[in-house]
Amino acid sequence: TPLLIYIHGGGLRQGSKDGGAGFIEAPALLNAGFMVISIDYRLAPEYILPAMIEDVKCAVRSFRTRAAEFNIDPDRIGVWGSSSGGHLAAFLGTSGGESQFDVGEYLDVSSRVQAVVDMFGPTDMLTMPLYRPFNGEETLHEQVFGTNDKSDPIYTIASPVTYVTNDDPPFLI
Repeated sequence: TPLLIYIHGGGLRQGSKDGGAGFIEAPALLNAGFMVISIDYRLAPEYILPAMIEDVKCAVRSFRTRAAEFNIDPDRIGVWGSSSGGHLAAFLGTSGGESQFDVGEYLDVSSRVQAVVDMFGPTDMLTMPLYRPFNGEETLHEQVFGTNDKSDPIYTIASPVTYVTNDDPPFLI
């Protein structure tokens, strides 16, 4: 069975595997014969990038390792997500050959995916405007990246466009 992994949105600061803008499609995908799994990842501000990227890549490796247990085809794994979940899905699609984010368990297994649906997720973090909340909280950037300074390498490192190659899987954006 092909596996589709849903990644929730929430600005990398909130949300859970229990829902999100794209999760409404899960029943139709199940009825079409896909295995559908929704995952969580560590959230800011307790964790900053690239923690979330490391988590979703580990999830792919975990499911691939346990393919027989779940009766899934390890060579047919797709991801989809909305907003920041779309960003993480796009990152999975473009960073398949990047081992720097493969940390944790199952390091002998690939985190490469075979299809991506990015529902309004940012792909170039350098182009995201800096928002200052009215209540004086830290900006999204301070919470997620640890800095507002867009010359910091984390903005390029966390951008899916940084890793685009001609062998990336098909994308629907």
